[in-house]
Amino acid sequence: MLAGLPPSDFDLLQGRLALKKLAVGDVLIQTDTPITSLYFIERGIVSLVAQAPDGEQAEIGLVGCEGLVGTPLLLGADQAPFDGRVQNAGSAWVMSASSFREILPRSSPLGERLLRYVQTVTAQMAGTALANARYTLAARLARWLLMCHDRVEGDDLSTTHRFLSLMLGVNRTGVSEAMAVLERAGVIATKRGTIIIRDREHLIAQAGACYGMPEAEYDRLLGPTTSTPTV
Repeated sequence: MLAGLPPSDFDLLQGRLALKKLAVGDVLIQTDTPITSLYFIERGIVSLVAQAPDGEQAEIGLVGCEGLVGTPLLLGADQAPFDGRVQNAGSAWVMSASSFREILPRSSPLGERLLRYVQTVTAQMAGTALANARYTLAARLARWLLMCHDRVEGDDLSTTHRFLSLMLGVNRTGVSEAMAVLERAGVIATKRGTIIIRDREHLIAQAGACYGMPEAEYDRLLGPTTSTPTV
């Protein structure tokens, strides 16, 4: 996200960004709570989780090094209708909401790039809603694994069956059975707290049409992801 900015616009951010380590379970933004900071993810994965008043919850999106957490600020809002929870440890460049509001009017390229990113988040959420409504658990699981794989270095994903069942909105038994099928086929390997991707092409085939469209929209609007410049 930051790497795609022209140097003159990126210079506006220097001195206002601080690198922060992200630990699993950290809540970066919380439902119906004022957003105090914007997080440009450098490494790791953040789950965007919708939660109903009765406690029911499900993941509606993922953010990795391609994006940021705190998109309501880009739209003039100060709260989000979802949580942003760290699911894979990493780091992020953090800017205060007040600094962001001060800088945004001074850089049209920054504002345009961030609004394009909002469009890609909308596309991803639409894809998640479609997958949850119309595709099998096997396809949805493959899609989720691919989306996480897109956002990490290497092939190891830190997660558990319990977390997967929560994020996919299904019971743990169903997730365990679907994972066992993939493991027997050699598509993945598992060890405590970790899933290792062995055959990405098989996952792409299993996910079918429910994977790929949001990713293509990101590439169309923002281009392939690159490393973040040094601040």
